[in-house]
Amino acid sequence: MELQPARILVVDDDVDTCRNLADILSDIGYQVDVAHDGRVALRMVRDKPYDIALLDLKMPGMDGVTLYREIRKLRADTVAMIVTAYATNEAATEALEAGAWQVLPKPIDLSRLLPLVEEASGQPLVLVVDDDHDLCENLWNILRERGFRVCVAHDRTEAAERLQDQTFEVVLIDMKLPGGDGGEIYRLIRQHAPDTRAVVITGHQKELGDMVQQILDEGADAVCYKPFDVPELLEVVGRLSQHRG
Repeated sequence: MELQPARILVVDDDVDTCRNLADILSDIGYQVDVAHDGRVALRMVRDKPYDIALLDLKMPGMDGVTLYREIRKLRADTVAMIVTAYATNEAATEALEAGAWQVLPKPIDLSRLLPLVEEASGQPLVLVVDDDHDLCENLWNILRERGFRVCVAHDRTEAAERLQDQTFEVVLIDMKLPGGDGGEIYRLIRQHAPDTRAVVITGHQKELGDMVQQILDEGADAVCYKPFDVPELLEVVGRLSQHRG
């Protein structure tokens, strides 16, 4: 499968900064869009997914950390790097607690930025399909700490939209979902992305044993039961993402 160039969104109220970064990143081969305020940036994120967002911390109307919190609600898999001329410990802590991956000082050191962009664009992409929002948040944190990009969907409709938007290395599929079940999601994966690896997850081992076995028989790669053995789950996701790559 041919890999598409990473999509990067640069958001800064300084027009020259946006232009310079867009020119440099485009010359390297990335797909780059720019926005000069948070409102426009969110509209762009709603329209299409971005692998990476370079967000200025201080902007009129909406600062970079607030903007990233809103981006996470729409596209949890977007890796955020906050850039700022006000790189205090407090600012860095707030950005990292919000889920940003890096905080970089201005003026931007390209020798530091470009390897980080390359690293972020190569992080394996995982989709978690589960209607338990707290569980999705926990899995997001656990997997992000291990270098995965994590997208979430809470029902069949959201999962179908995500699968149409992007290609995932691994999808974790809960067996009980609003308006459907995990079997439907698994078949959507096979329809949209037959190379994607699938892991069944459930807290109802006895009740749904037959359904789990059916999906495994159809070709799902693994099953992990709730409450998770976290090292086991990480081993499974890591192994499957490496196998796909």
